[in-house]
Amino acid sequence: MEHEPRFGIGRVTRFYVPLLLQAFSQSLSYPLVAGIVTHGADGVDALTAFSQGLMIMFMIGALGIGLVTTGMVFAKTWLGYTTFRRLNAMMMVALVALQCVPALPPLDDWIFRGLFDLPPGLAAVSRWTLLASAVMNAGFFVRNCPLVILFNNLESGKATWATAIRIVVTLACAVVFPRTGMTGPEWGLLALTLGVWVETALTWLAARPYVAALPNRPAPGEHAVPPVGTTSLLVEQFRFTMPLALGGFLLACSPLIVAAFVSRSANASDMLAIHYTTLGVANPVAFAALRMQTVAVKFLPEYPGDIRLLAYAVISGLLLGTIPLVFSLPIPGDWYFGAFQNVPPRILGTAKLVIGIYSLICVIQAVRARIEGIAAAQKRPKAVMWGQIAYTSSLFIVCATLLPLGCPGWAIALSAIFIAPVCVTITVYAALART
Repeated sequence: MEHEPRFGIGRVTRFYVPLLLQAFSQSLSYPLVAGIVTHGADGVDALTAFSQGLMIMFMIGALGIGLVTTGMVFAKTWLGYTTFRRLNAMMMVALVALQCVPALPPLDDWIFRGLFDLPPGLAAVSRWTLLASAVMNAGFFVRNCPLVILFNNLESGKATWATAIRIVVTLACAVVFPRTGMTGPEWGLLALTLGVWVETALTWLAARPYVAALPNRPAPGEHAVPPVGTTSLLVEQFRFTMPLALGGFLLACSPLIVAAFVSRSANASDMLAIHYTTLGVANPVAFAALRMQTVAVKFLPEYPGDIRLLAYAVISGLLLGTIPLVFSLPIPGDWYFGAFQNVPPRILGTAKLVIGIYSLICVIQAVRARIEGIAAAQKRPKAVMWGQIAYTSSLFIVCATLLPLGCPGWAIALSAIFIAPVCVTITVYAALART
């Protein structure tokens, strides 16, 4: 692990494809459980409330979004790894506790009934989802440590099979629960949480041999004496991750910003249903494209003007874009949105149109992720942070501009989600160009 690997299409693909599959399959968990949630008493409206509770969880959890990147940069020795593990544990405790705060009165009423304008019954669903999902969020933090070890050893495939088991568990729940009458948000969250903790346990098992082989690890029975500077190393890692944390928090606010504007557009209930059900397909492929950031950390440019990974990112984005495009076609689109997601016929055509347009987002996200990875590897997390600030700011500006013009809610969301990552890419490039 002393020297980063050199670029090669085969080498990059072997590392990226498992990351892509992992991101895709992880995001796939959420549309899978949508079938459990939407077949409950509140129908498709329950998915809106359920998703908004989870969005707040992800928003708070995003304050730890830079931890995996921090580990990939610093946790290459036993000392670096144990320091990272301490940092990860401290942030997990703090952020899981923080997650519970918005579920307490009077904040819960201000957020769910005020900001999101939910009726009392659905506001209660969002509040409960936020509170109960703390168990799932803790699982994501625990998983950070073995993921870092596997990624630093270019063993992304071993993380992927653990994710595959998570999907199998979630899929089994998605099939069994509705058939046995276990429907609604509470059963959907149980399915998600069970899958996450199964994945976390399997990832730890896969990483154990690589943890044992870390440089400078004390021999069995030997007591490690923390060297001078251990505390300063913890501070250094914390300072590195905090700009990423702030940027990640702002990035995670984005769905909340979009939802707040869409909920105030005409036919808000239908517009929110289109927004959330189409994101259930678009997000998995977009997150898969964003895994190019991890690839860029490991495969840095080898000479000035080296754009080989940039070209690779564009081609990968185009290929990923064919997935949402399939869901815009009549047969798969009618089944997924109409039968599985229980979308009303009056908005079915619009949902298929929106997901077809989303097929172009993957190229933008892959190019964005590549430059963010370069910035992180150069230990310039502030460049990434400024990019994420640009993302949130541009998202807000687009939504605030289009809503008074009377644009449909789905068009507001679509426009903002396209423009924002372009602004990120431009901002990070500009930040890195500054000496």
